[in-house]
Amino acid sequence: MSLTKTLLLGLLAGGTILLGLPVGRIRRPMPSLRLLLNATAIGVLLFLVWDVFSAAWSPVDAALVATHDGTGGLGPVFGYGSLFGGGLAVGLLSLVAYDRWMAARSRASASRGHIGPGAMAVHEQASDSLPLRGVAAWSPARRLALLIAVGIGLHNFAEGLAIGQSAASGEIGLATMLVIGFALHNATEGFGIVAPLAGETADRPSWRFLLGLAAIGGGPTFIGTWVGHGFTSEAVSVVFLTLAAGSIIYVVAQLFGVAAKARRSDLLAYGLLIGLVAGFATDAIITAAGV
Repeated sequence: MSLTKTLLLGLLAGGTILLGLPVGRIRRPMPSLRLLLNATAIGVLLFLVWDVFSAAWSPVDAALVATHDGTGGLGPVFGYGSLFGGGLAVGLLSLVAYDRWMAARSRASASRGHIGPGAMAVHEQASDSLPLRGVAAWSPARRLALLIAVGIGLHNFAEGLAIGQSAASGEIGLATMLVIGFALHNATEGFGIVAPLAGETADRPSWRFLLGLAAIGGGPTFIGTWVGHGFTSEAVSVVFLTLAAGSIIYVVAQLFGVAAKARRSDLLAYGLLIGLVAGFATDAIITAAGV
């Protein structure tokens, strides 16, 4: 398949992430609906964690089998294993460091804005207390949505590699089925990105902001398709998949914290079930392709 047609497939697979964006602009949803949306997003992300780990561990597992059968050495085992552990650590711990840095900036800005009465305090506040800019000025829900988009984008880059590789090798049927399956995946992932934004009446996200999140989450599918059409590397796939796994695990922990504060285990269970079923149902399409 030509590069142009392959890129169109990648664009289609990644573009369906747009379908979930309207959820982020829901006005004043009932508290129970917000909790259900949050729990459903957790379910979708938990499925992605399983999906990512399954794909990332496959080369390590194959290397171990080859070692057991005497057809391979320990080099690939330690090589892929190191990439697996390193990618997971970077994906998880980098977000921990980023979150702490962002929280420290917010606390520093707040403390400079409350120095105390008097002309000197007013002068110091005017000179030292600068308003937060960029991502630091966003609400917690917006920053969480951005982190989800980044994690899903890393995951979708690896999916794009699979599409590009299949199309380049002439497996048109497989590439088409992959596009259908990944397109369905991305439709649910779009919802997972914007679910934390539902009901932000004080700072309702604009369509421009939501499209930016879609570009971060879905755009890597297109880029991965382009790269995969001319270059394939199992090691690169492992790195991006484990980076995605680490970041998604961190986000899931944050979302569970939000759900725990509500003390509604029933809504949490319902949402988790909906998200997991949606994830595995779309994965069935890809399995039907023989992947």
